[in-house]
Amino acid sequence: MTENIKAGTQRGLIATAVFFLALHGCSGEQQDSFRQSAAVGDQTVYEWKMITSWPKNLPALGTLPEYFAEIVEKMSNGRMLIRVYGANELVGGLEVFDAVSQGVAEIGHTGAYYWQGKIPAAPFFTTIPFGMTSYEQDAWLRYGGGNELWQELYAPFNLFPVRGGNSGVQMFGWFNKEINSLEDLQGLKMRIPSLGGEVFRRAGGITDNMQVSEVLTALQTGRLDAAEFVSPYNDLAAGYHDVADYYYYPGWHEPGSTLETIFNKEKLDALPSDLREILMAGTEVMNQLLLDLLMAENNEALRTLVEDHDVQLRRLPDDVLLELRRISEEVVAELGQTNEITARVYESWKSFKDGVVDYNRIAEEALIEARKLPGN
Repeated sequence: MTENIKAGTQRGLIATAVFFLALHGCSGEQQDSFRQSAAVGDQTVYEWKMITSWPKNLPALGTLPEYFAEIVEKMSNGRMLIRVYGANELVGGLEVFDAVSQGVAEIGHTGAYYWQGKIPAAPFFTTIPFGMTSYEQDAWLRYGGGNELWQELYAPFNLFPVRGGNSGVQMFGWFNKEINSLEDLQGLKMRIPSLGGEVFRRAGGITDNMQVSEVLTALQTGRLDAAEFVSPYNDLAAGYHDVADYYYYPGWHEPGSTLETIFNKEKLDALPSDLREILMAGTEVMNQLLLDLLMAENNEALRTLVEDHDVQLRRLPDDVLLELRRISEEVVAELGQTNEITARVYESWKSFKDGVVDYNRIAEEALIEARKLPGN
């Protein structure tokens, strides 16, 4: 992270978190409760653990929880101290859900789609192939009923989920083989999680949902032919350009991936109300910060990959994209029939998506097309 962005981030965290507290946590009875909890007589110091699915030193994904912990400590005047653990430091990256549920740690930073085996509807709260963009997804969660469904799904596991960042549109990934047609997907071994992985498998590929920390070695040894991760900023830091030749786009499988911050609900409910509001404000800041940071850094990182490391940037052929989209629609519709609550989530998600897609045809899509028009 560049120094100017880092400095701006620290200032922005404080200002934005204060704004969210004022907006969401300090009105009417909540305001009185906040003041009472923060009074001199209630100065208990809480020491919590936060576990993540990412290497701790990974730019953005790995460092974001550290900023969250920092701002929470500052806003609570030292009453809420959070120690952050990267993947495999306390538990494995794919063990975060169970560990927070069981109270091994109070907070987790991860992705909902990793838990599809426990909760079939979980991918709707991260991303859906050819689905909504980051802003569309955020709008559904906050104003379209998504958050309420998410909380209903996690309640039996003693978890309270909220948004914890968004990647924006990702890259499709890194490949050691060219993709010129559907035939090139046959037997291709790729690390690609969740529904994107199921679509890829039905298209003829072989999938592996290994931990992020294992991917580089797997590409080096040939265990994998390809792997998706995030976007140029994170991918450059991870070093995938050293072990793969081709960098494919667009990221049809993850058009706007929401990360989640999950809390042990019993522990969260037991906190004073002001500390609960501070934690929620911190997650709101974290959510927007990741999207802004990646937008700021991806362009320069992509230029570095192409110009300094001779990465070959490639677009997937139209016929490949069309077939992947066809399969995606099939996979998502099937998922929506899994059980009663998954059907409710699917209908809510699809109804909202159809509406915002119609609007964006005359909004963002129209503007992007207008920017392409030849001019002086």
